[in-house]
Amino acid sequence: MNAPDTAVADPLADFLTRVEARLQPLPAGPGFPDAGDIRGDHDLDPSMALPPDIPARPAAVLVPVVMRPEPTVLLTRRSSALPEHSGQIAFPGGKIDPDDSTPIAAALREAEEEIGLKPAHVAPLGFLDVYLSRTGYRILPVVAVVTPPFELKLNPREVAAAFEVPLAFLMAPEHHERHTRLWKGRERTYYAMPYGDHYIWGVTAGILRNLWERVYR
Repeated sequence: MNAPDTAVADPLADFLTRVEARLQPLPAGPGFPDAGDIRGDHDLDPSMALPPDIPARPAAVLVPVVMRPEPTVLLTRRSSALPEHSGQIAFPGGKIDPDDSTPIAAALREAEEEIGLKPAHVAPLGFLDVYLSRTGYRILPVVAVVTPPFELKLNPREVAAAFEVPLAFLMAPEHHERHTRLWKGRERTYYAMPYGDHYIWGVTAGILRNLWERVYR
């Protein structure tokens, strides 16, 4: 199957069943899981691979699927004042701090700091493949379900907006467009999933593509 079957009686239950069978399980220790591939900006463009002499900084993001009758994915638009990736669509998350006990703890902490999403509403389910970005981050995507009702409180220094996109839209491969643009004097290729006024691309679109590959392909 190439996309969520909108004819199923319960799309949320269908998603949970697929995730349980196909995602990497939650690890017992503080490190990244050993299984899985290394995905990244180099998937569509090998020249975008991170040079081996540049160390990758560990990070974790939350891939939050909201438990609605028609499930959605909660995304953010980063503040235009940020020095890196300003104005881009992103998952809640960020760098793993020394005080974070696990990557899951880092993703939950960042989500609460950025958008006020309380951990009590979040249930981690498993991991996608590690994503290596050209900007030097080794990102572990933590797939989780978010139970409504919940209230968000955005940190305006980091997040300009938070919004939900239907999971069915994001998991439909016909929406996984391949775009190109000039970057540092050369043309690069990347995934993009435009949705209304939101241009979802780059790392965020690449991780969503991996979610489709793992759960629905």
